[in-house]
Amino acid sequence: MSTDTGVPVDTAQRPRRTLPVLGAVAVLVAAVLVVVFATRSGTPGDTSPEAGFARDMAVHHAQAVEMSFIVRDKTSDGPLRTLSYDIITTQSAQRGIFMGWLQQWGLDQGSTQPVMAWMAGGHGHGAAGMTGVTAGTMPGMASEEEMNRLRAATGKDAEILFLQLMIRHHEGGVEMAQALLGLSDRPEVRDLAQHIVDGQTAEIRLMKGFLAQRGAQPLPSILKTPVG
Repeated sequence: MSTDTGVPVDTAQRPRRTLPVLGAVAVLVAAVLVVVFATRSGTPGDTSPEAGFARDMAVHHAQAVEMSFIVRDKTSDGPLRTLSYDIITTQSAQRGIFMGWLQQWGLDQGSTQPVMAWMAGGHGHGAAGMTGVTAGTMPGMASEEEMNRLRAATGKDAEILFLQLMIRHHEGGVEMAQALLGLSDRPEVRDLAQHIVDGQTAEIRLMKGFLAQRGAQPLPSILKTPVG
């Protein structure tokens, strides 16, 4: 094709830049930010403190719920029945949260890691911060012999044994939650761990009062600094 002057005109369109330089830079920066954010906020791994805490605390809570069901059916004491109900509902709900986290993180409910292995290096917390607790054991857990004694006990004896075992059980739960606070910066896990520390510390004090009313004393504390 040509103009009236006979000068040919190139009708082919010049290639257009589909992405200006500034746009390319912006996309590159955004991509880097996505990678950085994903790295910082990535889900916990199988051997992480968060995964270990969720698994072990779920087991720990399960025994507390079982103990509370036992005493609830053995006592007519109103305040003690209220406490047992609170432990059942609270710790059952928290177990659901732990299991939900593991599912969300794409992790199995169980692990080949030793019990409490995640507590190593917990900034002053962990098994080394407790007395009468060895590595690889769940702090505060009642033995099967103690559970059988609780199942067989009746009346005031059942109430006292439950309170003694549950105080020690709560001490273990507090220590586990405090250890997590020294190991994790994940907000949702830290929030629940702090809630456990606060709630179970308050319940320890309450149960010590219940024991005093019954003329009994707690078992030796597993903590270096027992809850007053």
